[in-house]
Amino acid sequence: MSAPNTVKHFLDLPDIPAQALKAILQNAHELKANKFAPPQLLKGLTLAMIFDKRSTRTRMSFEVAMKQVGGHTVVMSMGDMQIGGAESVEDTAKVMARFVDAVMIRMGNHDVLKEFASHSYVPVINGLTDWSHPCQIMADLMTIEEKLGGVQGKKIAWMGDYNNVARTLAQASKIWDFTFYVAAPESLHPADESFENSVVFTADPAKAAQNADVIVTDTWVSMGQEGKSIDMFAPYQVNEALMAQAKDNALFMHCMPIHRGEEVTDAVLNSRHSVIYDEAENRLHAQKAILVWCLEHAGVKI
Repeated sequence: MSAPNTVKHFLDLPDIPAQALKAILQNAHELKANKFAPPQLLKGLTLAMIFDKRSTRTRMSFEVAMKQVGGHTVVMSMGDMQIGGAESVEDTAKVMARFVDAVMIRMGNHDVLKEFASHSYVPVINGLTDWSHPCQIMADLMTIEEKLGGVQGKKIAWMGDYNNVARTLAQASKIWDFTFYVAAPESLHPADESFENSVVFTADPAKAAQNADVIVTDTWVSMGQEGKSIDMFAPYQVNEALMAQAKDNALFMHCMPIHRGEEVTDAVLNSRHSVIYDEAENRLHAQKAILVWCLEHAGVKI
């Protein structure tokens, strides 16, 4: 038997109504404004957090978010569990739903995440998979709204590897009506993904950066990809010359962790353009709002 249709999972941005996503961001701003006296919205509720990848920001932001608004957390690694091993994904999901009110999973395999959610009677949140990273992009968009007053109509330029973060920004571009340029080696341009007119793929980093409102990058070697060649990404390093192609008030963003001197230089990281620490903090507030939206069935609301 499948999970009820009333359960509100947060797995991929295109699966969630645009109006709901924008309301989540509005609530995130309100929750940040009250960060020193957070409302106890999730009092008595428990979030399970499952990790099969190391984590600093996802672990801390979700744990602090849940506890600041009155909830509890249970943290488990994949090695602590039976999921996908001696026990089926279905059985694990159904058992966990009897213990907790929501589940956040950070894992590589997106299909396993979706299978887990299909059997869960409580909300499941995608904390990161190899396919997408929606919680990060919600925090990124929140940061752009804070710094530039809005996202609609902006030009956001991505530099380097076309990965889960880039894909999720591409998905967001149609929802929030911004133009997203992906500057990446031509061999990495996806042939099987369509984003209509909101996404432009190019091998030319200068073209992508020209008059951009935001320049974004990520590590060239993601977790689990150690040992791959990074030579092809050298032209996509975000340095002062590349930032000079963007607007004077352009933002530089990076979801972290950073390999300094590879995908971005210290000069850019230390410049007035860099908002990486604001971006990291906003994971906390965006995830409070995501949790509130997911747990509406439990009577939670802003």
